[in-house]
Amino acid sequence: MNPHPPAALSRRRFLRKVGLCLSLPALESSLTRGLAAATASGAPRLAATTATGAPLRTAFLYFPNGAIPAAWWPTGTEKSFELNRTLQPLAKVKDKIQIVGGLTDLSAVGGADGGGDHARANGTFLTGVRIKKSGGADFRAGVSADQIIAHQIGLLTPFRSLELSCDSIQNAGTCDTGYSCVYQHNLAWSSPTTPLTPEIDPRLLFERLFGAGPRNERQQNLLLRQQQQRSILDFILDDSRALQREVSGRDRVKLDEYFTSVRDIELRIHEAEKSRAHRPQPAADAPTGIPSSTTEYVRLMFDMLHLAFQTDSTRVATFMLGGEGSDRTYPELGIADGHHFLTHHNNKPDFIEKVTQIDTWYASQLGYFLEKMEQTKDIDGRSLLDNSQIVYGSGNADGNRHSHDNLPVILAGGGGGTLNPGRYVQHAPMPVSNLFLSMMDRVGGTQVAERFGDSTGRLANI
Repeated sequence: MNPHPPAALSRRRFLRKVGLCLSLPALESSLTRGLAAATASGAPRLAATTATGAPLRTAFLYFPNGAIPAAWWPTGTEKSFELNRTLQPLAKVKDKIQIVGGLTDLSAVGGADGGGDHARANGTFLTGVRIKKSGGADFRAGVSADQIIAHQIGLLTPFRSLELSCDSIQNAGTCDTGYSCVYQHNLAWSSPTTPLTPEIDPRLLFERLFGAGPRNERQQNLLLRQQQQRSILDFILDDSRALQREVSGRDRVKLDEYFTSVRDIELRIHEAEKSRAHRPQPAADAPTGIPSSTTEYVRLMFDMLHLAFQTDSTRVATFMLGGEGSDRTYPELGIADGHHFLTHHNNKPDFIEKVTQIDTWYASQLGYFLEKMEQTKDIDGRSLLDNSQIVYGSGNADGNRHSHDNLPVILAGGGGGTLNPGRYVQHAPMPVSNLFLSMMDRVGGTQVAERFGDSTGRLANI
């Protein structure tokens, strides 16, 4: 028997017209038929799916420059703990996260290589491999954890993986004490010498997710929509109405919510592009579609990541909220000093206070994304967050000391029922690669690899 549902209700169905390709969110109508057929055929659980047949999503979210440890780590015991100041924005999803202590990034420690802790932190966090220090175009890292997962499951979705960032990209020259700039501006690596440059422009990301056909064709369609001031949804209106007649009542509600989200993102990108005309322009060309508000920028990218997971456009993503050594200012917080500058606080109370505010701001953006994932029902009735495993962390622990032990790391989501969130667990010191190796097992259904990077085994009790 065919384990896949009929084409009319398939989760892989697209609405296609005028060069557009609009993926659909997971619908209970397709799950019911698909699971019944798969059960009857005795088919095993597919890789990158949960026990219910829903997709299992994996994301690695990176924030720069470490955190103020005294304000980050919780108090209390494993299951009876209190969030400290920095993580207070996660209070609404406290039972959906694990705060994971004891993880180290051994490959980022200086040793004979001397300075360059920011390059090493960024370049080794997802690879677990000591990066080459020779500057410029001569660089070498390792295959990152996200890409090992993407290699296993990438053919199941339109996009093998997504790489996002809200920072500038510099892949040429030397940035940190003799290290190539490539390390600080890329998180994902498909080979030791091939970084996957992240997308930083919301407009281009939107077109990538929801456009079809050659690049010049997508650009022509974008111009047509802008000239006519029409939404992507206007072009597939008839198809969407027909689809809504085919699905259940709850699925119709889900489709309405999804189409509303797509339109909302379109409008926000449009407003960001309009606002650019009223802002002072730098001498160099800047990408269009990036909001002037950093908060809006980050949340817009999170919204599109949410849509990519909801539509099963991808099951693997990396999002570098800021590259290591980022000296971004935060006028929305009233902070005019650069982030990196402030992290070298030398115990100055005012500097520590500002860094703590920045750390808390980053946690607020994480909270926004996790709450949105939790509020979205998946194909099996659970939330998207329940069917995800999401790491949020930094390759630097204490930015003032450039330390790489006891990294600030959160593991969010239920992993499709394989994770045990709602805890603060202080593990014995071990490489952060052990966590990533355990996450790979959950995606592959079996052990994907014996070792990964500098791993010494699998992280248990997660």
